[in-house]
Amino acid sequence: MSALSERPANPVVGQEIPHEAASLHVTGEALYTDDLAVRTHGILHAHPVQAPHAHARVTRLLTAPALDVPGVVRVLTADDVPGVNDAGVKHDEPLFPSEVMFFGHAVCWVLGETLEAARLGSLAVEVDYEPLPSLVTVREAIEAGSFQGGQPHMERGDIEAGFAGAAHVFSGEFEFAGQEHFYLETHCSIALVDENGQIFVQCSTQHPTETQDIVAHVLGLPSHAVTVQCLRMGGGFGGKEMQPHGYAAIAALGATLTGRPVRLRLNRTQDMTMSGKRHGFHAQWRVAFDDSGMLQALDATLTSDGGWSLDLSEPVLARALCHIDNAYWIPNVRVNGRIARTNKTSQTAFRGFGGPQGMLVIEDILGRCAPQLGIDPIELRSRNFYTDGQSTPYGQPVRHPERVAICWDQVLTTGDVAARKAEIAAYNASHEHSKRALAMTPVKFGISFNFTSFNQAGALVHVYKDGSVLITHGGTEMGQGLHTKMLQVAATTLGVPLSTVRLAPTRTDKVPNTSATAASSGADLNGGAVKDACEQIIERLRAVAAGRLGVHPADVRFSDGHVGKVGGGDTVPWADLVNQAYFQRIQLWAAGFYRTEGLHWDSTAMHGSPFKYFSYGVAASEVEVDEFTGAYRLRRVDIVHDVGDSLSPLVDIGQVEGAFVQGAGWLTLEDLRWDESDRPTRGRLATQAASTYKLPSFSEMPEVFNVALLERAHEDGAVYGSKAVGEPPLMLAFSVREALREAAAAFGPAGTSVDLASPATPEAVFWAVQEARGGAEPPHMTAMVEGAPGMEPDQPDADAAPLRPHSEQAAQPARAGT
Repeated sequence: MSALSERPANPVVGQEIPHEAASLHVTGEALYTDDLAVRTHGILHAHPVQAPHAHARVTRLLTAPALDVPGVVRVLTADDVPGVNDAGVKHDEPLFPSEVMFFGHAVCWVLGETLEAARLGSLAVEVDYEPLPSLVTVREAIEAGSFQGGQPHMERGDIEAGFAGAAHVFSGEFEFAGQEHFYLETHCSIALVDENGQIFVQCSTQHPTETQDIVAHVLGLPSHAVTVQCLRMGGGFGGKEMQPHGYAAIAALGATLTGRPVRLRLNRTQDMTMSGKRHGFHAQWRVAFDDSGMLQALDATLTSDGGWSLDLSEPVLARALCHIDNAYWIPNVRVNGRIARTNKTSQTAFRGFGGPQGMLVIEDILGRCAPQLGIDPIELRSRNFYTDGQSTPYGQPVRHPERVAICWDQVLTTGDVAARKAEIAAYNASHEHSKRALAMTPVKFGISFNFTSFNQAGALVHVYKDGSVLITHGGTEMGQGLHTKMLQVAATTLGVPLSTVRLAPTRTDKVPNTSATAASSGADLNGGAVKDACEQIIERLRAVAAGRLGVHPADVRFSDGHVGKVGGGDTVPWADLVNQAYFQRIQLWAAGFYRTEGLHWDSTAMHGSPFKYFSYGVAASEVEVDEFTGAYRLRRVDIVHDVGDSLSPLVDIGQVEGAFVQGAGWLTLEDLRWDESDRPTRGRLATQAASTYKLPSFSEMPEVFNVALLERAHEDGAVYGSKAVGEPPLMLAFSVREALREAAAAFGPAGTSVDLASPATPEAVFWAVQEARGGAEPPHMTAMVEGAPGMEPDQPDADAAPLRPHSEQAAQPARAGT
């Protein structure tokens, strides 16, 4: 067992500790960025001037009328930027654009004494536009050849041989929508300038260092002139990894020019119309099976909807390709990826970071093909699980693949799946107008940043003379419990009670050059850094304790606030030892550092081992569908998830539950709609508030929700044997969508395979039911026949536009006799 993963006796990690700010949250006392505005004297408020076109050139910008509005102090434009007018890490996002690229794009910002004054000022700004042609859908982008960024290619095996020797070949198309983050706290930044010209930015950001970099870039300053702090976020889900930087830069620019603090907080409509979302995808695929239902080959082209700029679209697409296999061994694989450039918000990171999109493709394929193969979907999936000695299509060995099977079997047993399926069959036979179904899906999700350099973290730990401890690390808290886990790691490593340790807000002047709190790696990276800093202090204290106890330093033990020796005997209180060390001039603080070892990744060849380990899980979901409305109930969910040896079980179970529900929302409820017409409102987001964008509520919760953490799952080489938990459980929600598909198909004859749109709203389920009732193949896609004009037999037609918006295409046999 590695030193990183070995746990001492009586550790604080593993205890069921409530979230460190739980009481503050439920009482409303927790402070967020915007709460600090009322504590800031003389603060100005920023409001955007948003463009009413999906694509247009700004031909005239007149700001003088705004200055006549009472309370307006200044209007910020491109002419005010002392540095570089760009807020994107790819240098493709002008902070003040001369060409607007999506409906709602901010052209300039008005600063006012009050938010209302700034709003009225924004209405007074005069802007003339020259409308330009726009691309609003992935289909339009594909037809126009509008792509941006790299086009990755991943291949393993002999794809032609895989299809040539297969017993069954199917092909299809699948287009699915993105997702709004809808964090409770919208984007917010407060910036001020001190007497030395130092910029201080309080920001709701997952990536303080990159916020610091962009603010400095825009202001033309070195990074040391800018400090960014994140107290906490009211949710992030990836939406605050890249997108906050420009808003922070606007606030900082305003503070620099006026000499007064500036607050920028988007309201909900502004946040939804201006900030990026989860990438929607279009997939065209071809798959082969042998007679026993074993996957033989997969050939696919994935096109993501990147919006108007790159943002994180390239790594999102790369991770999608890396997860198209999910938990299944596919000997022959060829996958191509590309990023559509459309006139929409710049799509960005979202919990799972492309992994859900890649996995959804293979789960959709298996769900569509199982009835045509005459194999129960549960059986088809389990037959194709990875086994020992197999590797992913990008060449990484799959460690502990047996954990998928263990989780699967545990769900089968504890979920009483066999008996319930028999009950469901009886129910369906006796109920003509409602049907039930139960589906199971697995997840295998790689943990680490694909970009190897990001897999590093720092921490700063102070031990004060009275024995109290203060820790600072580079991760940010957005409700996921990272700070709680870091407190537990520090208390365990130092051998002190949890009450001894306090955590300070994340700041770039305390821990520099941090990586984003993303990729589910926050606890792995920052936990390693906190542990390293604590161990440095322990080693210094060990020598002091050895002298006091009269033993060898190696025989000193730190536990529960006392310092003793192996075998028991007299102990010294932690605080006494620390105080003694101070008078002996022993350093009582340390900077810790951690880097994930063993990673290597060639992004050009799409080959290597980019992940530290894989996180596994299994879910079974049971639904009931009404024939007349398509409405459904989520009757029961059973989950077993592998989090290694949990650092904080209460936090981890909460993360599994929350991620699953968020995934179910994406797949069944949350339907982003942009105006695709030729009206002047073309490109406008219609679903721009909770009144039009349906989110999961209590009525969509499972009536029975059982979540268990896999036992005896210690992960060697990870912090105290734990595994990441933030993103992987989201993908367990595939089981809900597959259950809805099977329930809809149950309205038709046995062996029916139905087309199901995504999100699978009640309307979509209704049409799937009608399709099953009709018993005919969907009319919107014809079979792919080898040698057909314009279609290569061995590769999907990558340039063909989807035939049905937001909808899966029918899986069709591509070879006679299948």
